[in-house]
Amino acid sequence: MATEIKTSIQIKATPNQVWEVLTNFQAYPEWNPFVKSVEGTVAAGNRIKVTITDMVFKPKVLRYEPNKAFVWLGNLLVPGLFDGKHQFFLTDNGNGTTTLHHCESFKGILVPLFRKKLLPKTRAGFEAMNEKLKERVEQNAYTG
Repeated sequence: MATEIKTSIQIKATPNQVWEVLTNFQAYPEWNPFVKSVEGTVAAGNRIKVTITDMVFKPKVLRYEPNKAFVWLGNLLVPGLFDGKHQFFLTDNGNGTTTLHHCESFKGILVPLFRKKLLPKTRAGFEAMNEKLKERVEQNAYTG
C-alpha cells in the first residue's frame, strides 16, 4: 500500500503559462523553496538529477507531456526500499485558470519508518512550492 501526499492549487493563468514557469528549471533557484534544481535532459525514459532542499537523487522521468504532466520515479539506493513517484498534472479549468495537482506516492519497506516525519515536512514543501509557483505565474501573466 502506498503512502500519498496530494496537493493542488488554482492559478489564474493558462496551462501553457503555468507549464512555462514549472519547466523553466534554470529559474528554480530564483523562486522555488522546495525543488532547488532539476538537471539533465527532461524526457520520458531519461534519468535526471533533482535537488530537493538538502537531498540529491537521480529519478527516471516516466512522463513529460507539455502543458499537461511531468512525472518521475526516484528510489533510495535500490528499487523497493523507498520509492517516490512525484507528479505534476495541469488541469485547464476552461475559465482562464489552471489547477496544478502536485502529488507523490511512496512505496517500499522503509516507508513506514519515515512516514511520520516525512509526510508533514514534504506536504509543507509541496504547498510552499505551489504558492510560489502561483505567485510567479500570475505575476508573469499580468506583466507579460
